[in-house]
Amino acid sequence: MSLSPLSPSHRNRVAGGALALGLLTVLGVSVYGTVEGPGSGSAVVSPAGPDGGRQAIVDDGAVPWPEGGQTAVVLEGAGPVGTRGEQRPVPIASLTKVMTAHVILEEHPLPAGEPGPMIEVDRQTAYEVGVGGESTVPLQAGRRYSQRQLLEMLLIPSGNNVARLLARWDSGSQEAFAEKMRRAAARLGMKHSTYTGASGIEATTTSTATDQLALARKAMQNPVFRDIVGTRSVTVPGVGPITNTNPLLDTPGVVGIKTGSSTPAGGNLLWACEVRVGDTTRLLIGAVLHQRPNTTPSEGLRSAVDSSRRLMAGLRDSLTREG
Repeated sequence: MSLSPLSPSHRNRVAGGALALGLLTVLGVSVYGTVEGPGSGSAVVSPAGPDGGRQAIVDDGAVPWPEGGQTAVVLEGAGPVGTRGEQRPVPIASLTKVMTAHVILEEHPLPAGEPGPMIEVDRQTAYEVGVGGESTVPLQAGRRYSQRQLLEMLLIPSGNNVARLLARWDSGSQEAFAEKMRRAAARLGMKHSTYTGASGIEATTTSTATDQLALARKAMQNPVFRDIVGTRSVTVPGVGPITNTNPLLDTPGVVGIKTGSSTPAGGNLLWACEVRVGDTTRLLIGAVLHQRPNTTPSEGLRSAVDSSRRLMAGLRDSLTREG
C-alpha cells in the first residue's frame, strides 16, 4: 500500500528519535544523512531545498541515548545513520575481532554449514593461554581445529590467542595481517579507524561508532559470521563448552554481535536485533563505544550493555508502534 508524503506538520509529530529516520523512509518520506541537533545528538534531515540547505524534520529528544561515549544506529533498508556523541577515534578492545573475522572470511570464504580447512594450533597460541590476564581459549599445541571452530572461539568467548593464531595462519605474522585489516577498513570507508593487531589488546587500535557500524553492517551480510555471533554457546572438542560474552543474546530478537572492554577503552558493544516494522522484519544495528573508560573492564562493559539494552528497547518499541 502506498502512502502519500507526510505534511511538514505531520512529519514533526512522527515518533521522536534518530531511528524515526528509518520509519519515515518506510512511510515513503525520503531522508538524507544526519545533522547535529540539540544535546549533541542528531536529527533527521530533509532533501536539499532550492537554496542548497537541509532542514531538520525530527530531533532526537525521545531516544534513550547513552549519556556518555559515542553511539551510532541504523535500521537496515530504511534510512541513514543516527549518531550521538563526538565521533572521534577511541580504543575498541575486542570489537577488533569483528574485523579479524571479516578479513578471514573474505580471504577464506566459508559456505554456510561447512567447517573449512583444518588449522593446527601452534606453540605460541598454547603459550598465550592465561598470559597477562587476557581473554584466551585453552588450546593445546598440535591439536587441529577447523576454520569454523576457530572463528567460533574467536567471536563467542573472545579468544585473543585465537585471533593471533588466525592472523599468523592467514598472513604469516600479526603485523602483515594488521595491514590487511587496515586495507579492509579503507575499502569500507572507515576513515577514522586504525588497526594495529588482530585481538584488540592494543590500545592503539582505535575507531569510531560510525566506522564500527559500517563494519557491522557489512559483516552481518555474511551468513557464517551472522550465525556465529548469534550463538549463545558451543562445545569445542578438547576445550568443552564456551559461552558468548554478549549477555544481550538473552533478549528476544537479538542476533549479535560483539562485546569489547578494557581499562582505556571502557565498555564497547556492537549489537543487532530484528525489528518488526509494519509487515517487514528489518535489522536494527547499533554501536555503543567508550562507556565508562578508565574504570575497570567489567564496569565499562556493564555500562555498555545496560545502555545498549535501553537504547535498543526504546528504538524497537517506537518503530514497532509507529510501523
